Amino acid sequence: MNERLMRMTKLTKLMIIAPLAILGIVLFTAIGGGVVMLLWNWLAPALFGLRLITFWQALGLLALCRILFGGFGLGGGGNRNSSHRMDRRIRERVRERMDERCEEMTPEQREKFRQGRNDRSGRTTPLDSEPTA
Repeated sequence: MNERLMRMTKLTKLMIIAPLAILGIVLFTAIGGGVVMLLWNWLAPALFGLRLITFWQALGLLALCRILFGGFGLGGGGNRNSSHRMDRRIRERVRERMDERCEEMTPEQREKFRQGRNDRSGRTTPLDSEPTA
């Protein structure tokens, strides 16, 4: 059977995967709409005095939440991951630039830079503090 699967063309694989993907989307939408409808009809009228909603209104509410907030509660929209990647790239680039500049400095310049950085941050190390009597 494995040999047969290996010999399948891309078109054949697509013909198998596409209907399964469509079925998955329909199933996810039906379950999501049903869950939103049940939760709304259980909580909203009792807590806020709102009306009951239909399945189609629940789907509309789900779509509206997706547009406004991104994601369906399973990790959110794709922007979060891309922003984390961008932040990581920026930090890496800043670190590279700092290392490059540090390599070009003399030991005296490095020490002066470190001293200036400690002065600005207001932090001191135990070696920097004066002994108390």
